[in-house]
Amino acid sequence: MDKILSRATGNSLRVCQSHLRHLQLGSHCRGGRRWAGSASVDSSLPLDGYRVLDMTRVLAGPYCTQILGDLGAEVIKIEHPIRGDDTRAWGPPYAQYKPGSDHTGPGESAYFLGVNRNKKSLALSFQDPAGVEILHQLAANSDIFVENYIPGSLKKYGLDFETLHKINPRLIYASITGYGQTGPYSQRAGYDVMVEAEFGLMHITGSRDGPPVKVGVAVTDLTTGLYTSNSIMAALLARAKTGRGQHIDASLSDCQTATLANIASSCLISGEKDTGRWGTAHPSIVPYKSFETKDGDILLGGGNDRLFGILCDGLGRPEWKENPKFKINAQRVANRDKLEAEIEKVTKTKTTQEWLDVFEGRGMPYAAVNDVLATLTHEHTKARNMVVEVEHDQCGPMKLVNSPVKYSEAKPRVRSPPPTLGQHTDEVLREHLGMDEGRIRELKDRGVVR
Repeated sequence: MDKILSRATGNSLRVCQSHLRHLQLGSHCRGGRRWAGSASVDSSLPLDGYRVLDMTRVLAGPYCTQILGDLGAEVIKIEHPIRGDDTRAWGPPYAQYKPGSDHTGPGESAYFLGVNRNKKSLALSFQDPAGVEILHQLAANSDIFVENYIPGSLKKYGLDFETLHKINPRLIYASITGYGQTGPYSQRAGYDVMVEAEFGLMHITGSRDGPPVKVGVAVTDLTTGLYTSNSIMAALLARAKTGRGQHIDASLSDCQTATLANIASSCLISGEKDTGRWGTAHPSIVPYKSFETKDGDILLGGGNDRLFGILCDGLGRPEWKENPKFKINAQRVANRDKLEAEIEKVTKTKTTQEWLDVFEGRGMPYAAVNDVLATLTHEHTKARNMVVEVEHDQCGPMKLVNSPVKYSEAKPRVRSPPPTLGQHTDEVLREHLGMDEGRIRELKDRGVVR
């Protein structure tokens, strides 16, 4: 099989180099860059006209490419023709197919729906030489290629950076892995929770006297997706100067280490270990944590002596302001346990909403500790348009989290709902590669595409 793939890759490379020369001669420019050939959707979006080949699955990679899609890029998601992205099976919950849908099964998984909007699904097997050739042809006319396979595993298919760089020197190729392209762990599969554990985050997360715990969302995956999307933007700016693409090596381990931020800096400067887990509390500011109420929890932030005074007045304990054990922050830190216990005795006497009303407008930081559903229905969430309803072809209306950043000119939004598996296979092959219906049917019959 490797010999067959090698011959197919070589043939495909020659075909695509020829195809690339044709594109470079016949292409036109828009905004100082190569126009990817797709119809303009919204010229106000920063990445309108750029094409992304997305060979990622699960979370970090799809989150990265969803950001690019939100900003206007045409994202073609390459999926296994039978299984698709792993997360298509990660349920419940599922958005059920509506009556009359041509799909069967439990529906579209909420996990997949959360990170795959503004994308087209091309269901394709690159273990077949014909599939590799299709990807080479698409890469020849794309701007960005994103993958999250173990380092070196795509080389035997001719989908590594070196091969695609020869086909399209302008291509920005981003690799997202657990541990990077180099180093002793580079061949290890990396998952968010393992990286949280091994690279410090889990050790500083959890209650003061409790065991280490993971963050409630796969934050290392998400920060890696954010770092990678930011790096792709920088590479596009560099390409505008040099005309050349480059390889971006992004890893969960590196991004997790970087996001230790001030905690890492403290250890590096002091040469000492971190101070461990603090739950919702702060190691050097008291009071600054969540406290139990009659029906939930509220987080109160007495970040300096003035704010502590506001807190004392709101709690009905003005005498604490002059108590020598509590008067200044250093004394409050030294008497943390006593003060926090006294505060919680008071906060338990009212509901969370009652305390929110007490501190409204006083100028002190405070917040209810909300669950996720309460967050999504929060009045501020609604006012910021952070939840939007879209129409899904197979499932009907559904709600999704919106793009978070607001621009004065561009309007990032959900332009298309997350695709069903292979929804755009015919469209991509026909419109981007010029295939006729007969050729597409032949590829489907062979199982190359779906």
